[in-house]
Amino acid sequence: MKVFIVGVPLFDKDMAVQAYRLCDRSGDRAIGIQNDFRRMSEAFISPGLDLVEQIGLEPFAGDKLLFADLNMYQLLVGRPSNIDIHPSKLICVLPGDIPVNDRIIDRCGGLKEKGYRLALEGIPEVINDNPIIPMIDYLILDYLSPSFTSAHFNARTFLPKLNLVFSNIPDDESFERLVARNLTALFTGGFYSKPITEGLAELSPVKINALQLLSLVHSEDFEFDEMVEIIERDPYLTISLLRFINSAAIGLSRKVDSLMSAVTILGQREIRRWATVAISVSLAEDRPGEITKLALIRAKFAECLAPAFGLSGDEQSLFLTGLFSLIDVILQLPMEEALKEVALEDKVKSTLIKKQGNLYTVLDFIYAYERADWDQCSIMMIQNGVEFEAVNQAYVDAAFWYHNLLDIIDR
Repeated sequence: MKVFIVGVPLFDKDMAVQAYRLCDRSGDRAIGIQNDFRRMSEAFISPGLDLVEQIGLEPFAGDKLLFADLNMYQLLVGRPSNIDIHPSKLICVLPGDIPVNDRIIDRCGGLKEKGYRLALEGIPEVINDNPIIPMIDYLILDYLSPSFTSAHFNARTFLPKLNLVFSNIPDDESFERLVARNLTALFTGGFYSKPITEGLAELSPVKINALQLLSLVHSEDFEFDEMVEIIERDPYLTISLLRFINSAAIGLSRKVDSLMSAVTILGQREIRRWATVAISVSLAEDRPGEITKLALIRAKFAECLAPAFGLSGDEQSLFLTGLFSLIDVILQLPMEEALKEVALEDKVKSTLIKKQGNLYTVLDFIYAYERADWDQCSIMMIQNGVEFEAVNQAYVDAAFWYHNLLDIIDR
């Protein structure tokens, strides 16, 4: 299926992820090569929902709610009740200017009866006596819209019972201002992963220990004795390693209860991969949980994109580039300062600091993908000769990899 698809997180005031919003676009439509027949056909289908139905909700939303857009035509032909996604997990997002007529009202009522919740993207022109309003659970307001201030006022004044969702929040300052007035709302945008550009943070002993281990495992050669000594200082890392070595993914016939035995059995390559992932979780323990997920999916997505971008052989470097692309956010340090705490190959460090080179081309593409900037994705794919199917498969593989990884590294 030629489709871009990504789940964008929605946070509450405490930066806990409460839901995801499904953002998708057909690959053909992204670069404008469809004819009129295809455009008409796509008005009645949802490639994103089709893919979610095919592979399940978990890679996109885990156990959280999923907001999914529906246009008027999709609603009229029975979406989403004609696909196998449980109503309790799905919130149907309708356009704010959806026509108000008997058929639309009937379809919305039918969805509510089946247990679906409804959201409106923007405030409709007519609020009073609008028969759709009583069926709406969420109202989504675009923070960057020129009409945001008036829309926000009208929502608080005339629709106080609706749950508010603010999209396209660009920075922490905007987020804090909105939270101060909307304690029960949901928030989404690039604010949660913005890099730190000034100020230094004091590192806790746990983080210092984790960084020491990262530095060790990413050196060209390292001693297992020194590694075990560092792991023993952190109960989480000890439990994580023993859980990993005894997991079904490793498939040993006997249980291993010794750290030295674990690292010896795994060997340098596998222990390096385990340590990189487990330590990333540990480092981000006092940051939003979504930061860890984003870093890990970004790392695997970058690795899976290597062949598509003509970088076969650079998979490990791309994995590390994606993983450490949020090290400044995790450590609350400027990128150059944060990278001084970790022993990484110069190619990866240069990519993250100078933001240039072949590795950065892939990372820059991933940035566009994560914010659902499909137009920019399409341009970069054309420039680099990348096929839609390769991108789609790489993202789905990364999402599944992350989900499976939770069984190993979850505390």
